[in-house]
Amino acid sequence: MLEIKDLTLRYGKHTALDGVSAEVGKGEMVAILGANGAGKSSLLGAVGGRVRPASGSIRYQDQDLLALPQHLLVEHGIALVPEGRGIFPAMTVEDNLSLGALPRRAQAGAAARRDEVFGLFPKLAQRRGQIAGTMSGGEQQMVAIGRALMSAPDLLLLDEPSLGLAPIVAQELFAALGRIRAGGLTIMIVEQNAAATLALADRAYLLEAGRIIGAGAAEALRNDPAVAAAFLGGALTD
Repeated sequence: MLEIKDLTLRYGKHTALDGVSAEVGKGEMVAILGANGAGKSSLLGAVGGRVRPASGSIRYQDQDLLALPQHLLVEHGIALVPEGRGIFPAMTVEDNLSLGALPRRAQAGAAARRDEVFGLFPKLAQRRGQIAGTMSGGEQQMVAIGRALMSAPDLLLLDEPSLGLAPIVAQELFAALGRIRAGGLTIMIVEQNAAATLALADRAYLLEAGRIIGAGAAEALRNDPAVAAAFLGGALTD
């Protein structure tokens, strides 16, 4: 579904990505793991149209993704949940979700998808009339993911979904992501919680200083002591 080839991205003189290549197959959940500053969010941002690479290519369902303007990506089935959530804090939960269904591709079946979102996140159903900015960080992340799902995506991009969340809330969020993954949606996720992410993902890429330094099946990486100790800080316990 997604093929990234020799991608280089710079911010001024700083090279954030240096010849990165990766791919995501239809129905896969693929994780991008690495330390702060490794280039993870830059990679996801390039796929989501938020930043423009200096060179390389991104093909999505056999199209040149870099040739598409950012505002059309959602109509092609790409939904990005950015770091920091990006919800509309002065609007209600219901209104935030309704905005997700504005694309033409999402208008049919919007009511059924809203029910699915409320099934995934029952708290949102209980607080559908609440102003989103008054909710907890975890609840706001649920709104952000729910809004993305309302756009009827074929590819869901998640940038640090558990960042800043209490462990019990993060656990609840990953359980919901597991149900989304089980539904067959293709997911590309950037996340620092390596243990929880590798427990869900099919495959993962290890990113360091803007370069891919390792890749493989998530289970193999999860059980590799060398990867855990040298690259993931040994933090691969549930």
